[in-house]
Amino acid sequence: MTDPKRTPDPAAIVAQLPRGWGVVYRHFGATDRYATGAKLARICKQRGLTLLVSADPALAAAIGADGVHWPESRLRGVRHRSPHFIETASAHSRPGLARAHALKLDAAFLSAVFPSNSPSAGKALGSIRFRQITRSAPLPVYALGGINAENAAHIAQHSAGWAAIEAVMSGWPART
Repeated sequence: MTDPKRTPDPAAIVAQLPRGWGVVYRHFGATDRYATGAKLARICKQRGLTLLVSADPALAAAIGADGVHWPESRLRGVRHRSPHFIETASAHSRPGLARAHALKLDAAFLSAVFPSNSPSAGKALGSIRFRQITRSAPLPVYALGGINAENAAHIAQHSAGWAAIEAVMSGWPART
């Protein structure tokens, strides 16, 4: 996940990600979003990474991204839907996951699992509550919020994967 304040140079981080990872470009209306998005798209294609653009299908299409990531607050009402896009959403509860499933989205990011520095993170669910919610989830769920090398194992078997900002920026420990 990118964030204009916490990841001021997302291209530098994305250029170091391993093949097969994904990037959610959250630009929040930045004036340079087309230039930054195009740069990220080039890097992602070169490195075999998936690129989703947050809540901006026009930008996603313009830069050749793989899809769109929707904040939970944008899951109401009419959305642009492209059959060629991967679509994910953030969710903060079972009803949020149910809404993403009802809209036939491909996956959801359940947040916040652990205490997080994200301005949008609410109260942390904790690993036990996360497991309870994901056990009955009707779509693949990725963990988000405070995920790091020390706590990822607590949610790994109960999620499709995880997403992070600080853990990636600080250099997730290499595994051999």
